Amino acid sequence: MRTNPHILEINTRLWLNRLAKKHNQTFTLDTVPMEYWEKVKAGGFDAIWFLGVWQASPKAKEIAQSFTPLTDAIKTIYPDYSKEDIGASPFAVYDYNVDAVLGGNDALIRLRETLNGMGIAVFLDFVGNHLAVDHPKTLSNPDFFINNGTTEPPADKKNLFYKTENGVWIANGRDPHFPSWTDTAQLNYFNPDTQAFMLNTLKHAASMCDGVRCDMAMLTLNKVHSDIWKDYLSKYPYPHEEFWSSAVRAVREIDHDFVFIAEVYWGLEWEIQELGFDYTYDKILYDRLRYSTPESIKGHLNAEHLYQKRSIRFIANHDEEVAIKAFGKEKSFAAAAIISTISGARMFHLFQLHGRSSHIPIQYLADPFEEDMEVYNFYTRLLLEINNPAYHGGQWSMKDVYADGENQTYKNVMSWVWAQANTHKFVIINYCNCESVCYLDVKKLDTAVAVESFATHPVDGNLEEWLKGKVVLKPFEIKIVTM
Repeated sequence: MRTNPHILEINTRLWLNRLAKKHNQTFTLDTVPMEYWEKVKAGGFDAIWFLGVWQASPKAKEIAQSFTPLTDAIKTIYPDYSKEDIGASPFAVYDYNVDAVLGGNDALIRLRETLNGMGIAVFLDFVGNHLAVDHPKTLSNPDFFINNGTTEPPADKKNLFYKTENGVWIANGRDPHFPSWTDTAQLNYFNPDTQAFMLNTLKHAASMCDGVRCDMAMLTLNKVHSDIWKDYLSKYPYPHEEFWSSAVRAVREIDHDFVFIAEVYWGLEWEIQELGFDYTYDKILYDRLRYSTPESIKGHLNAEHLYQKRSIRFIANHDEEVAIKAFGKEKSFAAAAIISTISGARMFHLFQLHGRSSHIPIQYLADPFEEDMEVYNFYTRLLLEINNPAYHGGQWSMKDVYADGENQTYKNVMSWVWAQANTHKFVIINYCNCESVCYLDVKKLDTAVAVESFATHPVDGNLEEWLKGKVVLKPFEIKIVTM
């Protein structure tokens, strides 16, 4: 893949259902019309993350269909929804083989061959922290999981567990800051047999793709696992190595170029990167873009260079509110331009590009939202611009902006440049819902020709003079100048 790759997230089952409705026929992974993959290629994407291809859990589907907060969330947008359109969470994995409804493993292998031939990598999910509540190993190997044996947990802990048909109380998977995921069984990573099983599972999944996006990767760290589950780990020695370290090493012995992406929070991004991950979620940037100030964002972008290169930037995914609602449409465009023109991997959700207007739980597989052509056209233009080699082989650097006298609105303006050989991409963004004024220090304009290659508002008059002098930017204005 290129430096600063572009990754497209697709909610696989929902997308195929939308295609089925559009074309009046069902599709598996290997029967999707080529025109769709050609559009992905034309958009400059280096990889597709296919969310939710693994065999779905029957019990997780049953739980989802009766989970009131989930059905209420769907009902607020689609009051006449059908219960049958709710499926299992893709993060409650029953088996790491491709679901038959998607065509099985063979369909995925054929699709991967097609996409790899187009220069597009295939990424899949690996959910290391837990498995589905009805995974066969919960019955055959209950010690793979955090459990209380056949003894009922005390009253203050009972809500963390469920009872299998064999009478064993197994913990549900959980992030300690939120309620347990009741459709999942929490793995015990202090048990060496669990680690061996999950490593073999990962190797199997890796054999069918070019990279994995590892769900909630920090929950598997020894210190985190110990803090959450210490009351149930006393009979196991503290592991001498992190699971991720040994797992990354083992997979890369088979495929040196295999890509590891971590969903990670709590300030543990660098630690996960140090274990061998290529990219880690940059949720801090997302939160600053959504809630904080341009100065705070610029401060974050001044972090250590290697950390920046290995961060994965986004303003939308299956967890977050849709971008045009979370930010507002104009601000979402400016935020998209920011994450698209800094170093690091750039991740886009397919429905973000089409202007999906409301967030729907990932278990709902019949979202008939209508495409917003203004949003679609914006992203078409932006993706074309950032496909330029300068954003991948060039050197990124922040540019200073200066005040116009006492006017402090210059603080709203962010600017940086990509320099590659004789090409310079000069990015200017007013990240504020107000007019902002500043001066820019653009050198070498005496010998360079400036061309406006991307803009939300055209410059009135001479572009070179505009760059050399006082710059007035409309609310959330984006401008990219090629020199």
